[in-house]
Amino acid sequence: MKDFVSLNHGSGGKLTHELIEKVFAKRFGMTEPLTDSAILEESAFTFAFTTDSYVVDPLFFPGGNIGKLAVCGTVNDLAVSGADPKYLAASFIIEEGFPINDLNIIVESMAEEAGKAGVKIVTGDTKVVEKGKCDKLFITTSGIGILNPDMKHISTGKQIKPGDKLIINGPLGNHAIAVLGARNNLNFSTPVISDCASLHHLIKSILQNCKEIRFMRDLTRGGLATVLNELAAMIGLGIIIDEDSVPLDDPVKGLCEVLGFDPFYLANEGKILIVVGTCEETRVLDILRSDPLGKNSKIIGEIIPDKRNLVILNTSIGGKRTLDMLTGQQLPRIC
Repeated sequence: MKDFVSLNHGSGGKLTHELIEKVFAKRFGMTEPLTDSAILEESAFTFAFTTDSYVVDPLFFPGGNIGKLAVCGTVNDLAVSGADPKYLAASFIIEEGFPINDLNIIVESMAEEAGKAGVKIVTGDTKVVEKGKCDKLFITTSGIGILNPDMKHISTGKQIKPGDKLIINGPLGNHAIAVLGARNNLNFSTPVISDCASLHHLIKSILQNCKEIRFMRDLTRGGLATVLNELAAMIGLGIIIDEDSVPLDDPVKGLCEVLGFDPFYLANEGKILIVVGTCEETRVLDILRSDPLGKNSKIIGEIIPDKRNLVILNTSIGGKRTLDMLTGQQLPRIC
C-alpha cells in the first residue's frame, strides 16, 4: 500500500480496490463480495442501498451534465442489483462564485432524470466553500430501492455456471470520450455523445420477463475489463470474450487508436453487463433490442471453467491475450 493517495486510486482498477479493501472495508467491517449496492434486510423487507460522489470535469458535456450523471449513476447501481429504485438523497458542495444559472440547469436536469426513472429526490444537504477550495461543484447521491428476495443473487453472481452468456447493451467508451472532448475542446468530425442514461426501466423489463438472469453490473470506472475481472474473481471461474463481438462506435474506435486508449477500460454511464443462462439469451437480446437504450446489444462471450479466474480475449487478429484489471488511470474525473 502506497503512503499517499494518487489519481490512480480513483481509476476503479487495482489501486481503487486496494484502497477500498485495505483502508475502508477492513475498518468498517464490510465483507466480500463488495458490490455496487449493499443488500439489507429489515423485518419483512429487503433493500438495496447505494451512494456515490460525482466530480466530473467539465460539469457539462455532450449528452449530459454532472446532475444528470449523479441521478443516472445511482439509479443504475440500484437497478443492476435487481432492485426497484425508489428514493434518492442529493448533497452538494458548491464553490463560492458558482453561477446560479448553471446550478439551476444542473438541478433541473436532476429533477427531470429522476422523473423519467420514476424515483423521488426526498432529502439532501448543501455546503458552500471558499473560492479555490472546491472545483466548482461536487455532488453526492445516495439511493434506496426495494429488492425482491428472489433477486438477491444478482449482485453476487452466485448462480453463474460455465456456459452462461455475457451480453452488453451497446457500444463502449462514448461517455469517456465525450467528456475528454469537452474537457480539451476537441472537435470530432462525428459528434461523440455520452451514453449517460437511467437503465431502470430497461432492466425491470428484463427481470420481469426472464428467469435466468445470473448477474448484472454497470460498466462505469474501470470499464468492461475491470468488471469482468471482478466477476471472475467473485465466482471462481474464467471468462472468454470475443473482441470482434464487442460493439464500438467508429469515432470512439478511431480516437482510441490515435491516442492509445483501450476501449475495454473506458468508463460508460449507460452500459451494463448481463450474464444470462443459455436458454434465455435470445429472449434477453430481443427485449434489449426493442428499447433505444439496448438496440445495439451483443453477446460478447461466455463463462468457462478456469481455476485461474482469468479473462481471456479472443483478439480480432486471431490470437488470445489476458485482459487484466486496470492498473493505472486512463482518464481522471470522468464521473
